[in-house]
Amino acid sequence: MKLAHWLMFAACAVAGKAGAQSWAWDDGTTPFVVSPPEVVERMLRLAEPKAAERLVDLGSGDGRIVIEAARRFGTRGLGVEIDPSLVARARENARRAGVEALAHFEARDLFETDLRGVDIVTMYLLPDVNLKVMPRLLQDLKPGARVVSHDYGMGAWTPDELIELTVPEKPVGPAGRTRILLWLIPANAQGDWTSDLPGAGGEWTFRIAQQYQKLEADAQVAGRQMMVRGSRLRGEELKLVVTGNLDGRVRNLLFRGLLRGDRIDGDVTISDGEDSTTRPWTATRKR
Repeated sequence: MKLAHWLMFAACAVAGKAGAQSWAWDDGTTPFVVSPPEVVERMLRLAEPKAAERLVDLGSGDGRIVIEAARRFGTRGLGVEIDPSLVARARENARRAGVEALAHFEARDLFETDLRGVDIVTMYLLPDVNLKVMPRLLQDLKPGARVVSHDYGMGAWTPDELIELTVPEKPVGPAGRTRILLWLIPANAQGDWTSDLPGAGGEWTFRIAQQYQKLEADAQVAGRQMMVRGSRLRGEELKLVVTGNLDGRVRNLLFRGLLRGDRIDGDVTISDGEDSTTRPWTATRKR
């Protein structure tokens, strides 16, 4: 931790009700700063945990995110915290909340935590730590897994959703403002795809370039260029909005599908401005 960061957090730590606001060092890289209940609520709202899922909180402090996910949604959770005294506190908090069977806490380095098979990762880390964690998130988490961060982003990987709210009791940050950011691990859409659509021009080809969840797409049908007006990749869900001439008429097409491996399965809605029809759509990536 740089001295400037130490001074910032030391100067901003605010004494509230007993136990309401506290902070301490974890591993010398990120300080422990309590997330107010409203922030925990919004983080979980974005994460949308389910009972069958697994959640990991990196730098879990007193355990409140893992405990609340277990209490409200029945989600199994692991809190990772390098400070053993905070781990002990989190375990006691889980016992008092009656969720010790679902909410587990371990004293370990967050960089050594196995994230494979995890559905949700939550974190309140400093920006440089986020950037160090980011490659692990992209490598180990499956497409569609959610990452929720309190306040800080991950550089060029822009969030899928971002909300801001005023939290006056927050002990650090600019004027009590809080940002909560959500990312969905993107599936791999990069490459050339083919699709046969009888009644919609025949063979379609799509060429997609990808940076994180942002796409640049090109579409052709029977060798004719079409205009891709919009695209979105949200986890495994792909959408392409295409406009062009089909059979002498201008048509708008909305392609929607789930991307799994080298195949997309979904549907396409074709409209001429008056009438529309929806039919199955499947695309295969060329090897």
